[in-house]
Amino acid sequence: MSDLKPSEIVKELDKYIIGQGKAKKSVAIALRNRWRRQRLSPDLAEEIAPKNIILIGPTGVGKTEISRRLSKLTDSPFHKVEASKFTEVGYVGRDVESMIRDLVELTVGELRSREQEAVRDKAMAVAEERILDLLLPKSGERAFRGGDDAEGGTVEVVGMERIQASSTREKLRKMLRQGKLDERFVDLDVTERTFPMVEVFSSMGMEEMGINFKDMFNNILPRNTKRRKVKVPEAMEMIAQEEARNLVDMDKVTRTAVEKVEQSGIIFLDEIDKIVGKEGGHGPDVSREGVQRDLLPLVEGSTVMTKYGPVKTDHVLFIAAGAFHTIKPSDLIPEMQGRFPIRVELDSLGKAEFVRILTEPRNALLLQYMALLRTENVEVVFEDDAVSEIAAYAEEVNAATENIGARRLHTLMECLLEDILFDAPDTAEQKIVIDRAYVAKKLGPIKGDEDLSRFIL
Repeated sequence: MSDLKPSEIVKELDKYIIGQGKAKKSVAIALRNRWRRQRLSPDLAEEIAPKNIILIGPTGVGKTEISRRLSKLTDSPFHKVEASKFTEVGYVGRDVESMIRDLVELTVGELRSREQEAVRDKAMAVAEERILDLLLPKSGERAFRGGDDAEGGTVEVVGMERIQASSTREKLRKMLRQGKLDERFVDLDVTERTFPMVEVFSSMGMEEMGINFKDMFNNILPRNTKRRKVKVPEAMEMIAQEEARNLVDMDKVTRTAVEKVEQSGIIFLDEIDKIVGKEGGHGPDVSREGVQRDLLPLVEGSTVMTKYGPVKTDHVLFIAAGAFHTIKPSDLIPEMQGRFPIRVELDSLGKAEFVRILTEPRNALLLQYMALLRTENVEVVFEDDAVSEIAAYAEEVNAATENIGARRLHTLMECLLEDILFDAPDTAEQKIVIDRAYVAKKLGPIKGDEDLSRFIL
């Protein structure tokens, strides 16, 4: 993060997301401010709150992708939640604090995986020794005593069996590393843990109960071991995973995860406009406003109890997003508006943007399909006029029906390449050229029939 200036953050985001310069600039500044805060004295740093952001724009324009790529770029804990899943306490739904618990759980899991990968070489070395023990059980080496020394005592003589076992072990080790024992089976004791089904009927979410049943039963119930006959490579992998788990210091992982969440966590609140009550509304709108009031302490900064200990949300960055078709950000409750000072409107996508989305990003849609078909030894080439025609169709269909942004391209590409994808394993033609005429032939009739296009495109 220390090496990334705001301009460089935007440049990295440009590799995956087309356009939306204002949104990229805002998130880059918010991220750099977080880095700047960590360079201040602790007293002053504690006073500086993150500048939360609301991204406003229709679906499929890049709101989620900007946040997701941002978290990967900076290795920040990231969790996407839909605000409509939460309801005010008293209504059936998830508790808002569960998003912080989920973020901590995800971060702990990711750090645990990294630590296990870091000690994998040690774990593999231990696994190799254990496999050799299974392949070459100790034969009850017998050391015999014989001969008196000058002091009148006895001299220990190591039996030939031990020397032979050592020699055999090294031969087996060599064969194991060369893969010559891959087809041999060994008996391995595997720990099985079965958990009883527990159904809880409650108006609150399961997380509100404050009990982790899995962990509780894990400590109470006995561990059953089952002997399985597995091939050497599988046994090696299972033992290595078990040893890697034992080598990882989970207390350290937990402390690091909690600190990481507190200092650099990002929560992406999608569909925030769905929890804004309409004026004069009754019934469910009460719950919507209630969700905002429940969210407020988290966004302002509070302490959430998790199974890994208390987690402070004072410096977690919240990025909210919504289409805001029929309502405005100013319809949020005043306290919530104040906690999201940065508001950015994302641009709708047109033909020019669709052409760039199809061809420019590292994970461009055309490159994905070309790579998929290359696995069948089929080379697909898209001519420029064909790409332009696909983009034009996407713009027209979005205008005529619901505007779903770049996601429309996925539907069009599947319709366009359906026959090629189906026939690829049996096709003798190694190179297929997609031109404008082919696009018009495949998509024209569907788009011409308005009722059909609403269902298919």
